[in-house]
Amino acid sequence: MDWRRRLTAALRDAWAVLAPVECSGCGAPDRSLCDACRGQLTAHVRVTERGGTPVWVALDYAGVARRVLGAYKDGGRTDAVPALAPPLAVVVSAALAHAPPSSGPVQLVTIPSSARAWRTRGYHPVDRLLRRARLAPSVSLRQVGDVADQVGLGRMERTRNKEASLVAPRRLDGLACLVVDDIVTTGATLLEARRAVREAGGTVVGLVALAETRRRFPPPPAG
Repeated sequence: MDWRRRLTAALRDAWAVLAPVECSGCGAPDRSLCDACRGQLTAHVRVTERGGTPVWVALDYAGVARRVLGAYKDGGRTDAVPALAPPLAVVVSAALAHAPPSSGPVQLVTIPSSARAWRTRGYHPVDRLLRRARLAPSVSLRQVGDVADQVGLGRMERTRNKEASLVAPRRLDGLACLVVDDIVTTGATLLEARRAVREAGGTVVGLVALAETRRRFPPPPAG
């Protein structure tokens, strides 16, 4: 197998001469993603929660993961897909393994990009990663109304911004659903997706995010 690694490295070097790039994780020249940064994208699955529902997470949204995800979502660096798809597949599998046995087949539900983001990117980031991992969303929610960019908004502002912003395109009666997103911060988007699925008659067995922004403070007590 060593010859394959040498051949792969040689091909990368040749390609770097023809089309120079830099690592989206550290900026090193001549690699779309260097081996060191790729190693930082190994899934370390943990379970947190938002709104009383478990959230399965693969990566911390910090350091290399933050830079690579940012480059993928906002910089058009689709060359990150081969490195980001495996940790998403791992965390989806972990969440599915904990779905109640009585739930039956679980549908993967993804959250739509805004119209502006779609026009800019030309692809849906989570859907593309799932398909690379040989998974596919069974249900994609639909956005309704105007939603502002969540960046820079506080917890309550994010919640109000996302309120009643998603709808299921069809009834989901009797279906068990796993909601999948790329990044979770306050959880406003995931919880809005949970509401939309439930309103359409589906049951949410869990929430999944590729990466999570760690909360500095515990959530406020209910009530």
